[in-house]
Amino acid sequence: MHRALDRKIADIRPVLQPEALLRAREVVSEIYLDTKIEQYILDLVFSTRQPANFHLTELENYISHGASPRATINLALAAKAAAFMDRRGYVTPDDVKSVIYEVMRHRIGLSYEAEAEQITTEDIIDRLVAQVEVP
Repeated sequence: MHRALDRKIADIRPVLQPEALLRAREVVSEIYLDTKIEQYILDLVFSTRQPANFHLTELENYISHGASPRATINLALAAKAAAFMDRRGYVTPDDVKSVIYEVMRHRIGLSYEAEAEQITTEDIIDRLVAQVEVP
């Protein structure tokens, strides 16, 4: 018999009722996102598609395809969730930075050149965060 099957399964208990989770979702959707932060998110996403427009010409050969518009939506939602977790009613640039890797990592396609030079999506995101102007 497999050892994992011999182990006793932990006593799992809910920590939230479904209603509380749905209410938290509503609150997250109401978190304030200033137009300057919206533009910052747009700039971060567009910089993956048009790096030269953001003074990132060195990245053009490393990105085969940039993040889609869905990245913009999800980056905004994740930043709102980060603000919620920090008990704030508004999003800051640091909220965006705190979630950008999880949201964008799989949305940027690397070129063969990037792979040959062992450039990762994290390296690309590092440059975006360092270069794109923060409001």
